[in-house]
Amino acid sequence: MPQHGSPQPHPDIAPVAWLLGTWRGEGAGTFPTIQPFRYGEELRFWHVGKPFLAFAQRTWALDDGRPLHAESGYWRPHPGGLVELVLAEPSGLASIYEGRVAGHRVELATTTIASAPTAKEVTRVVRAYELRDGGVLACTLAMAAVGQPLAHHLAADLRSADADLRNGAPGPRDVTLARGSGPAG
Repeated sequence: MPQHGSPQPHPDIAPVAWLLGTWRGEGAGTFPTIQPFRYGEELRFWHVGKPFLAFAQRTWALDDGRPLHAESGYWRPHPGGLVELVLAEPSGLASIYEGRVAGHRVELATTTIASAPTAKEVTRVVRAYELRDGGVLACTLAMAAVGQPLAHHLAADLRSADADLRNGAPGPRDVTLARGSGPAG
C-alpha cells in the first residue's frame, strides 16, 4: 500500500510515467505577430490511480513575474504508444490532441480546437516533450493562429523540482501538486 493512502499508479500510465512530478525552468517564445520574450514555466503531472495523468501548466514573465499563460487537462495513454491530451485554457480554448509516445519522447498535435466567442483564433498546435540526458525535459510548441501558418512559438528546458521538494527547499510558487498527489488525489 502506498504511503499516506495514495493510490498505486494505474498500469496504463507506464509509457508516460516518466513525466510524473513537478518540472520547472525557463524558455523563450516568439511568433510572427509578437516580440520575442523569455518566460518561466512550471509543469505538474500527477496520478489518482486511474488510467490517465492529470496535468497543470503555468508560465510567467521573467522580467517582472506577471502571469502569462496557464492550462490544465488530462493525458490519456493507450496501447501501442497512442496518447490523447484533453486540455482547457482560461483564454477560452479547449483542445484535444493525439500523438505518440516513444521512449522518453511524446509528440502531440491538435485534432480538435473549440474556442469561446472572445478567444483568439488558434487553428493548430503541435507540441513535443522529451526527457534528455541530464534530466532535462525539453518542451516545444508550434502553432497556427491569428491568420498565421504553423510556426515555432515556444521552447523551454525544465528540470525536476521534486528533488528540491524532498530536500525541503522552497519553490518559487506553491508546490502542492508533487508526485502522486493533486487536487483529486
